[in-house]
Amino acid sequence: MEISVRQMYQIEENGHQMGFPRQLMMENAGASMVKRIIEKFSDISSKKILVFAGLGNNGGDALVVARHLAGYGSKVIVILLGNPSDIKTIECKTNWEILEKMKSIQIGFGPDDASKFDVDIIIDGILGTGISGEVREPHASAINLINKTKAYKVSVDVPSGLDPDTGETANKFVTANMTVTFHKMKRGMLKRKDLCGTIFVEKIGIPPEAEIGVL
Repeated sequence: MEISVRQMYQIEENGHQMGFPRQLMMENAGASMVKRIIEKFSDISSKKILVFAGLGNNGGDALVVARHLAGYGSKVIVILLGNPSDIKTIECKTNWEILEKMKSIQIGFGPDDASKFDVDIIIDGILGTGISGEVREPHASAINLINKTKAYKVSVDVPSGLDPDTGETANKFVTANMTVTFHKMKRGMLKRKDLCGTIFVEKIGIPPEAEIGVL
């Protein structure tokens, strides 16, 4: 069954009210995504991986991915698209503060810091499901950079710039090789397999009771 972004927000909120915190949802989302990446690349420790993270929870998921990949021995570069003081959610902020203490991860800010790296895999954690209106800087330049490289591209939840309800795209959008979405398939994604690539739907521990009254 496919769901809308609004339904997903409500399911997350219901799960949170039941005592299953968003921080755990984020941790499970990132960990489940890494599992899919490792399935694709069995020699993950030899890979150089560039992670683009926005300032919301999509970026937070990507920061979890970065931490797990560093744990597997990958060379990880994280580019935060903005100022850490502007991070929008406590969940994303918590994960950023962990990364700041990790010498195993290289950190940069903005697309210019990313352009000098030759990498094998790129993680797109820029915009997520909350896309509205035109994609502006620095996100637009990051998306251009992602699409220009030959690296294998993995999007968190939904390719940045794709409206997961309608399948419509913004002025800039990522063309991914793989998209890992969470809990249930989002309504517009199957229409855009050309942008999503291989789609995996991963459970992140939200109780089925959280769907009551929503679906």
